[in-house]
Amino acid sequence: MRNLDAPRLCNGTRLQVNELGRHIVKATILTGEAKGDNVLIPRIPIIPNNLPFNFKRLQFPLKVAFSMTINKSQGQTLKVAGIHLGTPCFSHGQLYVACSRVSKAKICMFMLKEKSLNIVYRSILQ
Repeated sequence: MRNLDAPRLCNGTRLQVNELGRHIVKATILTGEAKGDNVLIPRIPIIPNNLPFNFKRLQFPLKVAFSMTINKSQGQTLKVAGIHLGTPCFSHGQLYVACSRVSKAKICMFMLKEKSLNIVYRSILQ
């Protein structure tokens, strides 16, 4: 949400939260050039400017992420991955990309059926 210490702490940096305090979050950086560094993230004032009235609140400049899209995971290496295949992958090769992100094959898949379709739009390929 906010670039605190570029390039270490900027938009898109993934963190592992180690400790939650009332006014500070202790975390370890998981991606980028500062991988492995421990950081302290304070609450900062957020002042929205798109409202007809003014107010200020203190909040942590973080977004909690429990999932990401297959496209967002491309180029990353994960220790564990869960793949939700409630609906089939919509493009050729996406299932391969999703499965190839995990280094030691710790993959959990959720499927409604025993098989997942690999959808190919042949009209696009012609």
